[in-house]
Amino acid sequence: MSIKVGDEFPQVQLKYVPYDAAAPNACKGPELLDTKKDFVGKKVVLFGVPGAFSPTCSVAHLPSYVSKVDELKAKGVDLIVCVSGNDFFVMDAWGKQEKVADKIIMAGDANGDLGRATGLSIDLSKVGLGAVRLTRFAAIIDNGKVAHLDVESDPTEVTVTGADSILSAL
Repeated sequence: MSIKVGDEFPQVQLKYVPYDAAAPNACKGPELLDTKKDFVGKKVVLFGVPGAFSPTCSVAHLPSYVSKVDELKAKGVDLIVCVSGNDFFVMDAWGKQEKVADKIIMAGDANGDLGRATGLSIDLSKVGLGAVRLTRFAAIIDNGKVAHLDVESDPTEVTVTGADSILSAL
């Protein structure tokens, strides 16, 4: 069963490599992003993608958020998180390629914990991407509660989960 608007966002620990402006190409160890502790008292935009470096994710989904960071922040967003079923090093590399810098936390859900806890996982083994991936979604989490959630009916498209849709919902 999927989470829905009004639900408490489940506690999951994701990992990410923090951006370091002094050494932007360095490969550092991960830090934890705890969705319970780190989302409290904040307005968070969390968007999930099936896979880093995949065509739709790289051409449409992530770039929509990178280009709208200032507008999202102007509407009171404290934290923007992109999460995928990849590991944190892959997410870090993808963020570097897409010039994310410190604008968006690029978090990995390699074990599928977030997908299982939220019901937002998808089986993409038929296309070679594995049995536990995140489907394409976007959520606004306000002080730990799901305030808005959209899930793409076709995870190869970005129709309701891009930054413009989230901006309209804020």
